[in-house]
Amino acid sequence: MKPGMDRALRTLETLLEADEITAGLDVRVHGDHLILARDVELDDGEMVSEDRVRLTRLSANRWGLSVKRHTGRWQRTPFMGSIEEIVDVMHSFMQHLVAPY
Repeated sequence: MKPGMDRALRTLETLLEADEITAGLDVRVHGDHLILARDVELDDGEMVSEDRVRLTRLSANRWGLSVKRHTGRWQRTPFMGSIEEIVDVMHSFMQHLVAPY
């Protein structure tokens, strides 16, 4: 894991669990990215992890937010800021992407 990502991961997980909209999201580290996913049940009853949003480290305390498109590619959004600011964006503008179905 890249330096500083462990601290960012812990901070993000704490913020996510503090709100029912984002509680239960799984977070994994991939390079300079923190990828948030949620387990969903398919029609046949199988559970799969579905990526929802991605935070990309732009500098030590600045992150960018991307969303997963239906094509499987990541689409950058105009939202950038601290982890706390990005979580606020998810709670206000991105609820439909991060909340449980």
